[in-house]
Amino acid sequence: MKQKYFEIGQIVNTFGIKGVIKVNPFTDDVSEFEKIKEILIEKNKELIEFQVEEAKLHKNQVLLKLKGINDINEAEKLKGCYIKLPREKAKKLPKDTYFIADLIGVEVYSDDGKLLGKVNDIYNTGSADIYEIKDELGKQILLPGTKEVIKQIDVDNEKIIVHLIDGLI
Repeated sequence: MKQKYFEIGQIVNTFGIKGVIKVNPFTDDVSEFEKIKEILIEKNKELIEFQVEEAKLHKNQVLLKLKGINDINEAEKLKGCYIKLPREKAKKLPKDTYFIADLIGVEVYSDDGKLLGKVNDIYNTGSADIYEIKDELGKQILLPGTKEVIKQIDVDNEKIIVHLIDGLI
């Protein structure tokens, strides 16, 4: 199911006394934060829009200065909240690449038609993504996200077809 909003980070702390917030990013490319002009913060199940005045990278985290958040007390109230971005504001992906959020819950079939389970999570290991597939009994299969294994991804029909190489399961 295509997500309307993407979670791009979580506010984990304040930084200084002037209302700057410290964010743990959930994106592959944290420099994307420097291009974002507006964000949505989910607080009490409500999305609140904020203008980004400044974004800086700091030790694998992002420091954000938001318009209207001008002191540590206001920034404190946002701790633990998630930052979201509407799909249409997200970075455009190259052909044959997908947002992980769009693949979670998608059914995975072997190329001989057997249902293996659903995508539970995807981990980035550096060399290749690892797709964690779980069946209805909770059995886990880990598959490398390589062209040899992942044969077809159909996000619209929520279906992934894989080729099981000897030794994978």
